[in-house]
Amino acid sequence: MGKNIVEKIFSTHLVSEQPRNGETIAISIDQTLFHDATGTMAALQFEALSLPRVKTKLSVAYIDHNTLQVGFENADDHLFLQSFAAKYGLTFSKAGNGICHQVHLERFAVPGQILLGADSHTPTCGGMGMFAVGLGGLDIALVMGGEPFYLKVPRIVQVRLVGQLSPWVSAKDIILEMLRRFTVRGGVGNIFEYGGAGVKTLTVPERATITNMGAELGATTSIFPSDEMTRTFLKAQQREKDWSPLFPDSDARFDEVVEIDLASLEPLVAQPHSPDHVSSVKEVEGLKVNQVAIGSCTNSSYRDLMTVASILKGKVVSPNVSLVISPGSRQVLKMLASNRALSDLIESGARILESVCGPCVGIGQAPSTNAISLRTFNRNFQGRCGTQSAQVYLVSSEIAAVSAIRGEITDPRTFGEPPRIDLPEIFPVEHNMIPPLPIDLAEKVEVIRGPNIQPLPLKEPLPGKLAGRVLIKLTDHITTDDIIPGGAKVFALRSNIPAISEYLFERMDPSFIRRAKESGGGFIVAGGNYGQGSSREHAALCPMFLGIKAVIAKSFARIHLANLINFGILPLTFREEGDYQKIEQGDEIEIEAGDLGNTVTLVNKTRNKKIALTVPLEEREKVILRGGGALPYARKKRSTA
Repeated sequence: MGKNIVEKIFSTHLVSEQPRNGETIAISIDQTLFHDATGTMAALQFEALSLPRVKTKLSVAYIDHNTLQVGFENADDHLFLQSFAAKYGLTFSKAGNGICHQVHLERFAVPGQILLGADSHTPTCGGMGMFAVGLGGLDIALVMGGEPFYLKVPRIVQVRLVGQLSPWVSAKDIILEMLRRFTVRGGVGNIFEYGGAGVKTLTVPERATITNMGAELGATTSIFPSDEMTRTFLKAQQREKDWSPLFPDSDARFDEVVEIDLASLEPLVAQPHSPDHVSSVKEVEGLKVNQVAIGSCTNSSYRDLMTVASILKGKVVSPNVSLVISPGSRQVLKMLASNRALSDLIESGARILESVCGPCVGIGQAPSTNAISLRTFNRNFQGRCGTQSAQVYLVSSEIAAVSAIRGEITDPRTFGEPPRIDLPEIFPVEHNMIPPLPIDLAEKVEVIRGPNIQPLPLKEPLPGKLAGRVLIKLTDHITTDDIIPGGAKVFALRSNIPAISEYLFERMDPSFIRRAKESGGGFIVAGGNYGQGSSREHAALCPMFLGIKAVIAKSFARIHLANLINFGILPLTFREEGDYQKIEQGDEIEIEAGDLGNTVTLVNKTRNKKIALTVPLEEREKVILRGGGALPYARKKRSTA
């Protein structure tokens, strides 16, 4: 039987035996990336391995999140990462060079290779036939140190695209249709491999929009073939040598096949407050708009912004709308400037922001109270934009631009003929925002540590008995933004665990910190899909620092589950749905964790009840947990090797 694309990539990277569904394999990794919001902790964790250089083919450190410098903290973090990169052999992308996923797609992504990134939207590079997975920073540190990546083999779902998109319908509508069908938890345990004749009609930037927002499905990753369209893009980026063809065999097996008729799609929106709250734009047409934000790693490519510039050319943004635009990379910005499209944007009344994540992660451009904000971003969780009462709608670049002119949510099909955007045969390429590596002088490089770079906290081995109070009980779909919020104030403290831990569950329950300190730690109880959203490992690191012993949930999001294991917090799931109702905040509970089998018994001393819980871990993960987490485990492994 033939192989699909994922199986072909696995076969060239296997460290362990041939993969089978549901089994864990070890694979070697070609590339890694992290940024300034996840990278400082990953850097400290790598240093704890006491290695002279990274062992990957390529590792890149990007400055693209924490660029709003209202104090010394962010600037200090940037200096730390730049000096760390110089010393240990990472490529460094300076602030202003662009958003990591857009730049990586342009400069570094290679079909058939494996990329791990300390960011949940790392699958963006799957648009180029790369197996790209988002993880926590500690996983990236270990891989940079030469460790293989352990992956439970997911189900491979083929998404067969047929037909061609109608005018004004975009790649954003394809992924919104996927979210409408599968929801934010429907992709858990799956990889989405796109195929079918419709794939040939989509450019690499369009494919990248789809794989980027595949993270919102909860999927491990999403991937497209590497075909002539891929080759055309790489040739235009002046690195055709990186291209190789990659297709599934004609008799390849898939665990499931779904089909999307592109011609049947219409412009869609994700309504507040979830990416899977999807409807036709016609259902919300006419709602007055206060803000439109275009950009982020989802829709900030040259093609996206040229589409926006063409729509806005000769027109003026509605007087009641604030329109902000974030180009995805310096390359995109320069190209807009050279062909006067940037002037068209500015003359329309748009405000041009830095080529960084910015508003997408709640750093700048928070909407007004109760505002309606249209965004071409990938997430619209309540409060993520910086304003708790704002109503954020996720839309395509086309809907965003047309609605900015009209001042209300508008079906772009009422706007006349859509613009036709041709990608250039050659993109301008320069590397002056990527300093050369001082290979011969690396040993003499001093890593610069400002006062915001605090020591790395570690956890003690797992005790035989866990006892304490339930500090908080949460509902379904709690996001990492709910656990530890983003935004300029909190992001600046990512290198300072004692300081950032003070914001744990700030939006959910401001009294949580006081209870945690008074109780000397305790337990978290949650509903389904706990920890969905970004890869931020601080959502596990800060609970560990405050003494959280275990998290008991109906189910976990993939990356957050891995982060809990990495930091020595025991994840447990309810065996019976109704058992969630048998524990309340404030209850005193005990769990025997000495013999960590497939189940453990929770004793609720307050209510005199016993509850059977499942341990959703493999034996290797149990060994890691018993030792206090992945870093102590890796250090011990190296010391005894």
